Amino acid sequence: MAKMIAFVLLLSAMVFPQELNCKVTVNYESLTVETRDLLRDFASDIESYINTTSFTDGWQYDKIDCNMSIFFSAGGGGNYTAQVVVSAQRPIYKSIRKTLLLSINDNAWTFAYERGQSFYHNSGTYDPITGFLDYYAYIIIGFYMESWEESGGTPFITKASDIVNLAARSSYSNGWDKNSNSYSRRGLVDDFLNDKYSQFRTAYYDYYYGIDVFGQKQDDGRAYLVHFVNSLDDMRKRGIVGGVLIKVFFDAKHGELIECMKDYPDKSIFEKLKKIDPGHTAKYDAAL
Repeated sequence: MAKMIAFVLLLSAMVFPQELNCKVTVNYESLTVETRDLLRDFASDIESYINTTSFTDGWQYDKIDCNMSIFFSAGGGGNYTAQVVVSAQRPIYKSIRKTLLLSINDNAWTFAYERGQSFYHNSGTYDPITGFLDYYAYIIIGFYMESWEESGGTPFITKASDIVNLAARSSYSNGWDKNSNSYSRRGLVDDFLNDKYSQFRTAYYDYYYGIDVFGQKQDDGRAYLVHFVNSLDDMRKRGIVGGVLIKVFFDAKHGELIECMKDYPDKSIFEKLKKIDPGHTAKYDAAL
């Protein structure tokens, strides 16, 4: 099976004007009853914007299933702070199953909102609501395309990077600068577009090819996953460790990787994973 066949066969007979099929949920238990009432349309407003906006020119593939869970932590006077969990899924070739593509916990979204306000997609200016949503739309599309086509995510992550630069100069810059936290929006796009991580991006594409093959020929699929781990271990030995991009990958994929490798006879693979991804050491120890 040629590497591109899964991507080609994913082409839909229909051309969808939008790219995302997003389910939005909101939790505002931390807010006053009066403030909650002002937000009663917020989830539907956000969901409608994401699902009716075209982020690319002529999307020709199936819509990407994704979720956005918004947890309000503070609000008053029209200004809000929220933690957001963004996740997305990708189909597996010749399978009814899907694989988790992303699972990001972003705890620093600040914005102003009034009930009934209109949302507009404008790439030339930064809006604290639509700019945030556009950023994650491009992140989801970028990671999705990268999993099917080597370097296929570059144009979309570049657009996300443009949003970061606009946002960092705005009055709602919180969460858009690189910081010492394990996750940052700027850190993710900077890593993705940095040549230092080009080996990871090649291995990332191979990883998903391995997942596509695994359901039909486990040994063949597992060989790609072993190659992925060895490639990242080589990066680690050369001093390329940590980084937001690698963290985001393993936050979503460590469970799947363990499940696929649990019957692999060479258990040293888990010792390598512990060094590459120390944040999930306990899970790898359990697999051993």
